[in-house]
Amino acid sequence: MKKIIYLFTIVVLTISCHNDLDQNPIDPDLFTEVDVYKNAENARGALAKVYSSLALTGQQGPAGDPDIDPSLIDEGFSQYTRILHTLNEITTDHAVVGWGDPGLPNIHELSWDVNNPWTKGMYFRLGQVVSFANSFIENALVLANEDSEVGFYVAEARFIRAYAYLQLMDMYANVPLVTTVSTELPEQSNRAELFAFIEAELLELDGALKEPGTNEYGRVDKAASWALLSRLYLNAQTYIGEAKYAETITQAEKVLNSSYVLNTNDGNSNGSAYDELFLADNDTNGAQNEFIFLVQFDGISSQSWGGATYLVHAPIGGSMNASEFGVNGGWAGLRTTKALVEKFSYSITATNSNGEPVSWSDSRAMFHTDGQSYEMAKIPKFTEGYAVTKFRNVDVNGNAGSDSSGDHVDMDLPLIRLAEVYLNYAEAVARSGGNSATALGLINQLRTRAGAPEATLAEFNTQLVMDERSRELYWEGLRRTDLIRDGKFVSGSYLWPFKSGVAQGAASDDYRNIFPIPEDVLLVNTNLQQNPNY
Repeated sequence: MKKIIYLFTIVVLTISCHNDLDQNPIDPDLFTEVDVYKNAENARGALAKVYSSLALTGQQGPAGDPDIDPSLIDEGFSQYTRILHTLNEITTDHAVVGWGDPGLPNIHELSWDVNNPWTKGMYFRLGQVVSFANSFIENALVLANEDSEVGFYVAEARFIRAYAYLQLMDMYANVPLVTTVSTELPEQSNRAELFAFIEAELLELDGALKEPGTNEYGRVDKAASWALLSRLYLNAQTYIGEAKYAETITQAEKVLNSSYVLNTNDGNSNGSAYDELFLADNDTNGAQNEFIFLVQFDGISSQSWGGATYLVHAPIGGSMNASEFGVNGGWAGLRTTKALVEKFSYSITATNSNGEPVSWSDSRAMFHTDGQSYEMAKIPKFTEGYAVTKFRNVDVNGNAGSDSSGDHVDMDLPLIRLAEVYLNYAEAVARSGGNSATALGLINQLRTRAGAPEATLAEFNTQLVMDERSRELYWEGLRRTDLIRDGKFVSGSYLWPFKSGVAQGAASDDYRNIFPIPEDVLLVNTNLQQNPNY
């Protein structure tokens, strides 16, 4: 089908100009429902569309036939992991961006409004993911009764839908809960209802997904449901006002006892085992053994101006050599603040003439300092703030990715990896009590991999874990959620450069902990009410 009414939002988002939905689609990668559910192989192709809704932006790639109306958000901006980075990292101490695209400066300043294209873009993108998953689940169920393999496909689509709803609950709180294809205007739900749905789905998927390590690369298994449950429970106090740290530990332990392992293979002469997680060959270099849920990218067959392409190009500028990153140039936009750099102060090995750090024993401190200022006087100039070198489109031998033009990137992006589950366990113990020695051991496994000094049991507390999350997971789309859980996202108790648009940082308002529901949606669906104070 070349035109979809996203029933989640009840906003018509044109995929192309074909109005007759009975026509055979021109795009050979799209199927009519009559054909797609004839057998398991065809259904597997439809499942790929559900997965790819997190990676691609339209039918043409990298641009030209968008899934989401470009009057709402530019197609290149609309890719899921790009908006995730924008909303969950650029809003925090981890990142700033110097571009002046509409609505973008407001993100780091915590001053967005109901028509911000980035907050709108994420709502529509996640709504599309839910719609694709609902359609697949509904249509594949009959075939699933005849073919057990298709039953796994349905379970995977349910997981992706649960993941999308967790993100919607986290970001927008009060969104409709839609699980079937319908033309009815949906009613508004709240976090308690959404939490209960996500929890029930993930618990049930424990018996429906494949065993850990038995599915093909890029597809989820039981460990994904356990890991996502550990994330859900860790944030339960934020979502429903009820701590669920014991449940966090229980689900994390299941993952820890599964087949997933940290990548400790250091096959990269120019980096470390941590570095290998974010290279062009991270699907084969050992990193894949740590990835529990990921978005796949290929420089030839899955092109977009978001995803891995964005995370490699956007942080390159100043005196940086783009060829070392396997691409044809930098976009001179993304940097970090000194607040992130300071998290690595325990491992400084060298400073400049001003006494500012330029080298660290912790290999996760992946910063370009040459020509970059440590202090940030203003955001738009790229040389203000240290640059980040975490993502590169080269393999362990330094060879560039498959796109010879240097535009698009092969690196896959993990949405959930084992290190996060280690830290979920450790944080739950720090906040509620438990086996501190085991929790500290997990943190020290991450530090040992990075060549960093080990922490002691006397140092183990919530602040240590939160700083370790920052060091290990920066720019992976979790920071805003972590800061909200820790009571530091909008408060004046923790400031970073240009927080709330003030050079030295300033507190913001509590209502900024969630984003507004797009005004376009409210105008169409009168069942919905705007989030408070927007």
